[in-house]
Amino acid sequence: MGGAGVRLAAGPTARATLEDVAREAGVSLATADRVVNKRPGVRDKTVARVETAVAKLGYRPDLAAAQLARNRSFRFAFILPTGDNTFMAELTEQVRHTTTWLAAQRAFVDVHHVDVFDPEAIGRALESLPPVYEGVAVVALDHPRVRIAIDDLAARGVAVVTLVSDVPGSRRLHYVGIDNPAAGRTAGTLMGKYLRGRTGKIGVVAGSLALRDHAERQFGFNQVLAGEHPNLRVLPAIEGRDDSAQTRPMAARLLAENPDLIGLYNVGAGNRGIAAALDESGRARDIVWIAHELTPHTRRFLVGGILDTVISQNAGHEARSAGRVLLAHCGGGKILSDQETIRIDIFVRDNIL
Repeated sequence: MGGAGVRLAAGPTARATLEDVAREAGVSLATADRVVNKRPGVRDKTVARVETAVAKLGYRPDLAAAQLARNRSFRFAFILPTGDNTFMAELTEQVRHTTTWLAAQRAFVDVHHVDVFDPEAIGRALESLPPVYEGVAVVALDHPRVRIAIDDLAARGVAVVTLVSDVPGSRRLHYVGIDNPAAGRTAGTLMGKYLRGRTGKIGVVAGSLALRDHAERQFGFNQVLAGEHPNLRVLPAIEGRDDSAQTRPMAARLLAENPDLIGLYNVGAGNRGIAAALDESGRARDIVWIAHELTPHTRRFLVGGILDTVISQNAGHEARSAGRVLLAHCGGGKILSDQETIRIDIFVRDNIL
């Protein structure tokens, strides 16, 4: 081909080193190290030169190398739910995948399982953790017993990250999960659009409203329907502990007692129980059903046409984010808020993979 061509790079640009930063700033390696690691004893003008060099070169500290040089390693505990919740099983699997990457960063993970609907069980699990852990990630219940246990860990210098469900009144370091009120409002907006012009009742199913993520989703959902769709009456939530065997008879009773039910919103798990109850009622095609988390089961219900929309969060992103946050905090790195923001995903039958 004639004309001026586009010159392609021969390969990836080499990662900037601390030596590059020192050379660019015109300072010694020791001075550059002091500035990057936020240690005192460097003049403001020199700090500014080093920080300018860091920004120009895009320098990022290699935490693994630094920890190896200092002979440092970390141990983290992930406390995850028991039960047959498919999304939580996927989260557990993703945490196990993340342990491989963390091990390469000299951070090692132990996974513990507990009944997240039992505040005493979570509290005991947190309190009984041995002092070998520098960080903990926990799917938590927003309850005084759990808040006290988290605060006690923080007082001991242990970093706590809440995962999927938050305890904002505690001294936890960071929350990894979606904006649950926004997820509930999204469900409310979609329900209103699906049912535009119809009048009737909407059923809500939760695992437990003691779980903050479930309560916040219900709040957001009710907020939209009460403010924008007065023709739709939201019934009090039924709680099935995210268990399909418990949810099935409860959903069946809800359908039998409310012949004018035209919508269902499940803020948690137990979707197999809802699907079975809808199928048995013969009303599956007449009721708009919105649920959470894209799993093999909800994929099947979407394809089958009985589930209309799934509002989801990425379990892999959450597992990796919790690991990155704990590692950054314990290793003296920076937590990148944009990288750790968990998106709200919306799936219908036409865009699932």
